[in-house]
Amino acid sequence: MNRFLRLLGLLLLPLRPLLIVVPTERAAWVAAALAPVAVVIAATAPGAWVIAPIAGAVLVALVLLDAMLAGKVVRWGIEAPTDAEVGQPTRLYAHAVFARHITGDVQIAVAADPRLAEHGRAVIPVPRSPEVGLWEGEVNLSPSRRGSAQITAAWLKWHGPLGLGARQVSQALDQTVRIWPDLAPVRSPDLQTFLRNAQIGLIARRIRGEGTQFEALSEYEAGMDRRRIDWKASARHTRLFARENESERNNQIVFAFDCGQAMCEPVDGLPRIDRAVSAALTCGYVALKGGDKVALFGFARRPQLMTPFIGDARAFHRLQSAAAGLDYEPVEPNFTLALATLTAKLQRRSLVVIFSDFTDPTAAELMVESLGRLVNKHLVLFVTMTDSVVEELIAAPPDDIATLARAVTADSLVQQRKLVLTRLRRLGIDVLEAPWQTIGPRLIDRYLAIRASEAIG
Repeated sequence: MNRFLRLLGLLLLPLRPLLIVVPTERAAWVAAALAPVAVVIAATAPGAWVIAPIAGAVLVALVLLDAMLAGKVVRWGIEAPTDAEVGQPTRLYAHAVFARHITGDVQIAVAADPRLAEHGRAVIPVPRSPEVGLWEGEVNLSPSRRGSAQITAAWLKWHGPLGLGARQVSQALDQTVRIWPDLAPVRSPDLQTFLRNAQIGLIARRIRGEGTQFEALSEYEAGMDRRRIDWKASARHTRLFARENESERNNQIVFAFDCGQAMCEPVDGLPRIDRAVSAALTCGYVALKGGDKVALFGFARRPQLMTPFIGDARAFHRLQSAAAGLDYEPVEPNFTLALATLTAKLQRRSLVVIFSDFTDPTAAELMVESLGRLVNKHLVLFVTMTDSVVEELIAAPPDDIATLARAVTADSLVQQRKLVLTRLRRLGIDVLEAPWQTIGPRLIDRYLAIRASEAIG
């Protein structure tokens, strides 16, 4: 079928500068239906062979006539947003205005970067609009990676009334869509409600009643936690007094991203590094609202970036822009060089949140050694995402030998993974392992627990 379409296109090539005619799929099916008829004629009445080329010529004439009846386009184009977020729907709008009323189908095909459109191509159906003479349509694309995606060309094709011939025009485009990290969790109503109601709100004041740093004494009242009673002060004053502590603020939080091969592998359609960036930015936003300082660090074969510490929530866009620049590198990460560089840049004790993954204990050996040296000076939280594919293989019913073998292999990988995580915990490293859907909320909970325990400073 496609070969016949190309053949018809070559036959009509001399006319295309004037007519810009292309055969439709219906024309191809008609030609395919005529082929057996030609074979029957050749077998039963060889002298009537001329009927076959005449039928082909009639079909070509109908294609040309149908394309001529399709009319001309006055103007058309597409509109794409200048910014999008990875994994979030992005609307691509198309419109066309024709010189007269048409009855056929209208489609616009777009050539774009594969990170914006799957396989680098998107087709937009353009139905008739209630407005007279206007045809418009849209399609939602889901960007698969961060970066700048180019939309390079577009083709408009509209059919004639018979559906045999179509006209096609094209135009070169130079539109750029910047694909940013996914900030949907930051904008979620649940998180915004939490930030409004939390004591780490927007008002800059000294927060009493949390932490371990002594702030003041107050007279004990009913309903207070009895563990806050200062018995020595109460004995001196013959009345019960409670301690009020100041919440720790101005901590340094570093989100370190492994941009190597394991983190470039997809999990439910998006690379792990993009899932990690979204979770880190959400937690970083909460940290900025709480008065802490946040920085980003990315590495693979060598360090990619190290942002300065941001201490104001109004500068959160700087973290978003820096995270958008984290590259995908299909190489093994150099933990020794990366963590040594990070240690040299940190002048005080900080909370270092490392997003990484590994496949086997051998590949994780250097990572464990490097993290062991880092934990001597800083508080380290290791974050990794569970693999849903491996879990499905383990949970699959053992209906045959192949399924059973895959389940056993997947279970051995999980056991090796648990061994590495146990080694990290024994080194004093806090480990957070969860599915990507819950990694953001659980990271926020773990950060708030660490902050409340005054373990950073």
